[in-house]
Amino acid sequence: MKVCAIASKKPETASKERFQRIHRALRDRICLLEYLPGQQLGEKELAEEFGTSRTPIRRVLGRLEAEGLIERRHGIGTIITEVHPDALAQVIKLRIELTSLMGRLAPLQYGPKEISIMEAYCSDCRELEQSPDPAQFLCLHISFDMDLFAMIGNKPLREISERLYYQTTRSWAQSVLSMDDVRPELRNLNRKINDILGALRVGDHAAVGDYCRVHISMSFIKMTHQ
Repeated sequence: MKVCAIASKKPETASKERFQRIHRALRDRICLLEYLPGQQLGEKELAEEFGTSRTPIRRVLGRLEAEGLIERRHGIGTIITEVHPDALAQVIKLRIELTSLMGRLAPLQYGPKEISIMEAYCSDCRELEQSPDPAQFLCLHISFDMDLFAMIGNKPLREISERLYYQTTRSWAQSVLSMDDVRPELRNLNRKINDILGALRVGDHAAVGDYCRVHISMSFIKMTHQ
């Protein structure tokens, strides 16, 4: 299962597609803890891996730095940032409040295609529950959340929601990877998807944000009580 968002309806230039592809790959590696906090990234090695020059790599690193996932230190290089508990709690609380605005500031943008994608996630949850794997669960959950963010009709809210989401994902991923059994989390995700699907089918956009707010709040409580 791959972490991916709904493809843009607008045609993309080759350079933009390359930028997004590299950005998604590096962002996912950071958030799924393939790159650990404090680890150093080399422009030369990344350019060789992705078969490109250093210029697009620098642009991607600039984006990741703006998202708070890396830090470029003079004389040292590019470092994966640490996750600080106090800052994490503040970001999650902000996410909880902003999520309630989903569908209220502007109608969600979706159609039969997006509904079908949401339904497919339910099938993926049931399939994965037969042979649960924490890493695959994380990929599935992040992919679903990205597809949901893509529906947000208010562009500034969509952009800040994605940015804050990735600032908190690493701590959540660490919690999931330490679990002996992720099946309860799979059931929670399946419940969340079905709740959101029900709201989308009847056009209750505000309820989508309310359901997301509840699930984020519940996850935060569980993380703080571990």
